[in-house]
Amino acid sequence: MPYVYILKCRDGSFYTGSTVDLEFRLAQHQFGEGGDYTRRRRPVELVWSSEFARMDEAFGWERRIHGWSRAKKILLIEGRYDELPGWSKRQRQEPDAG
Repeated sequence: MPYVYILKCRDGSFYTGSTVDLEFRLAQHQFGEGGDYTRRRRPVELVWSSEFARMDEAFGWERRIHGWSRAKKILLIEGRYDELPGWSKRQRQEPDAG
């Protein structure tokens, strides 16, 4: 399943990405193979992720989150969805739990 994820880097900054294999992608980031940004800011810590039904949906949310302020990303990480404009059930359906 596709995922969008946010990593907290050693310097306190956030990195947002998407992948179809979250565990493998996190290992890549930790070993310095995940991209220039995280390579220079290791170690990284997974602070948020969400699963999507399709990769295009995950990638769309990754692009959207990239444009968010740090404060808005923190609301997402803390699960304060009701305070996030643009995170309504109409705009992003949570995958079925079952």
